Amino acid sequence: MAHDDSEPDRRRHRDSETHHKRHKKRRTREHGAREATSGSEGTSRRTGQRLSMNALAQLNEYHDGGYVPEPPRERERSRPKQERERPRRDEYEVVDVEYEPPRRERRRRDDYGHSGGEYDTPRRERRRKEYREEESGNESREREERRRRRRHRTADIEDYEERPREKERRHRKKDRRVVSGAIVEEGRAPELRGGAGSKHSSYDSYDSIVKEKEATANITPWYMSWAKVPIGNRKKKRWIIAGVALVLLIIIIVVAVVVSKKNSSNDSDSNKSNLDDVSENDIPTAARGTYLDPFTWYDTTDFNVTYTNETVGDLPIMGLYTDWDDSASANDKVPALDDDWGEYSDRPARGVNLGGWLSLEPFITPSLFNYDSKLGIIDEYTLCQHLGPKTAASTLEKHYATFVTEQTFQEIQAAGLDHVRIPYSYWAVQTYDDDPYVFRTSWRYLLRGIEWARKYGLRVNLDLHALPGSQNGWNHSGRQGVVNWLNGTDGDLNAQRSLDVHDRLTKFFAQDRYKNIITFYGLANEPRMVSLSASAVISWTTEAYQLVRKNGVAANVVFGDGFMGLANWQGKLTGMEGLVLDVHQYVIFNNDQIVYTHQKKVQYACDGWTEQTEQSMDTSTGFGPTMFAEWSQADTDCADDLTNVGWGNRWTGTYDSGNASTEALTPKCPTQDSTCTCDGANADPSTYSDTYKKFLKMFAEAQMVSFEKGWGWWYWTWDTESAPQWSYRQGLAAGILPDKAYDKDFNCDADVPDFSDLSETF
Repeated sequence: MAHDDSEPDRRRHRDSETHHKRHKKRRTREHGAREATSGSEGTSRRTGQRLSMNALAQLNEYHDGGYVPEPPRERERSRPKQERERPRRDEYEVVDVEYEPPRRERRRRDDYGHSGGEYDTPRRERRRKEYREEESGNESREREERRRRRRHRTADIEDYEERPREKERRHRKKDRRVVSGAIVEEGRAPELRGGAGSKHSSYDSYDSIVKEKEATANITPWYMSWAKVPIGNRKKKRWIIAGVALVLLIIIIVVAVVVSKKNSSNDSDSNKSNLDDVSENDIPTAARGTYLDPFTWYDTTDFNVTYTNETVGDLPIMGLYTDWDDSASANDKVPALDDDWGEYSDRPARGVNLGGWLSLEPFITPSLFNYDSKLGIIDEYTLCQHLGPKTAASTLEKHYATFVTEQTFQEIQAAGLDHVRIPYSYWAVQTYDDDPYVFRTSWRYLLRGIEWARKYGLRVNLDLHALPGSQNGWNHSGRQGVVNWLNGTDGDLNAQRSLDVHDRLTKFFAQDRYKNIITFYGLANEPRMVSLSASAVISWTTEAYQLVRKNGVAANVVFGDGFMGLANWQGKLTGMEGLVLDVHQYVIFNNDQIVYTHQKKVQYACDGWTEQTEQSMDTSTGFGPTMFAEWSQADTDCADDLTNVGWGNRWTGTYDSGNASTEALTPKCPTQDSTCTCDGANADPSTYSDTYKKFLKMFAEAQMVSFEKGWGWWYWTWDTESAPQWSYRQGLAAGILPDKAYDKDFNCDADVPDFSDLSETF
């Protein structure tokens, strides 16, 4: 819509035009000089930004008279109030560019936009606006000064704090300023890109900026409301805040240092020297960070770190070298690996277990289970669940790498042993559902363990110690509690999963490299047949045996007696070549046998177990081939957590199994009274009396003699953290085991002493 021009507008139009023409030639002549001195002005105009009012006033005066007068602000102060309030030129309409409502500003712009003539051009329009703003600037400053004074008289800080945020933002927007033209031209304008003012510039002079700062000094925005606090309190708060920040900083630093040292310690314990010739770029992106990435392994000693994703039986060969050597022999009493062993009934095995290594057992490594009992960490399942995937993985891999090393196999060979039984768990192959177990890491260490056994001529008995669902409900099966293997809702499912695991394992171990070294292949450690259907276990064992043979494993296949009693296996599982019955003999887990005196224990080992062995080996009275893959010289069950975490022991009458048929809530040491104690049994071997040492060694040798009437034995276990009577290594050091397993001092061919000077209560 068109608008009529007012008379003052027309006069302003003509005067402005005359002024432009009068200075046109002068501007042309002086253009070059102004370009040199006003480059920032030109830049500002090209970018749509303007100089301050002082800079424009000086330029105009320079054009008119060739000199730069003092700023007019001081002269204005000496003029009468009435004169200051009157416009200097009647033809100019006063425009408050800062406080005029936006709607009125838009109307004026429209008016001038339709005035016609040369003022329609952008350059004339800018010049006209600059002259208007020059004349109105002084009046605007005076108005602002009066408004500031009124605000100071009528408002206090509280009023400003209570104003709506929208109004506060409007004031903050008005208070924004632009630095003087000189500072802009010199490129020193703070917080402004390119050294020029922003689109919120108010075009006031530097003096007005100072006034604005003074006017806003007493205004407290909402985000500075804390400034109302008295200076003393404010300083106090600052000190408190600084103190808290300092404490937090110290805590963060301490935690960081501890974590760094822990990681550094872990790294220093590990050995990754053979990664020096391998580049991380050799590992495919998809494999980085997985169990196939050697740069994530805790230890790479004797591992082939050349990347490969090749599998056999869907199990990785990563870490293995392509060649092997079976020429080593454990000792001069047995053949080398690449020679035939012969009949085990003629040359029984003498071995040891690596218990608590790849299948955790709390009494063997209590340090891994050293938590508040309220947390309920009682087995590998609850341990991994508590630690979480990442911490469990790092914790257990460090255990795998350090609990058993190459030196372990060297010492086993030096002890005159010729076989090693390696218990491992199904999660080395596969995990299911919500299993918290560490997947696949133990597989790599199992393969390396076999290679170390090969190096020292030790034959291997592979023992699947933990099956899906738990085959016995004891902590060494992975999860203590209910038996969910061939039992319960998922019993059949877990039985099939166990067969699937064996399918993959036997395809892998059917490779030529394992035919000489793996001489025994175990199906299921200690299935708890007193709680299971005997026919179901026998059926599963038959199917598993057939699977092993179908996949090409020629090793002897081992199945557990299930605590049924040796005589009960006569006539069962017949016609299966190479199938061997595994029996674990202990007097201390039987309420009727733990009460035997020291003399009676040795006699029972020589007579009772020898008789049972010979009957089991005879197919007319027993199953046939029989081996003894677990036994110990311990004569008490006093070792902490031996009978499950927190269940107590029979020796002192604290064994609370929750089962009336197995619990022992009264002392079961030979005296069966309150004098029964575990102090002597759990003491350091260096404190043992000579008589007690004599008994322990005789008891161990009696069992060796008895079990060698069958296919041999494997002591449980090679080492423990704090249970010396369960550690073959510590037994050797204490002199309670023969220096060489094949060279015994006692062969059950002499009378057993009564050990009268040895306490039966400890």
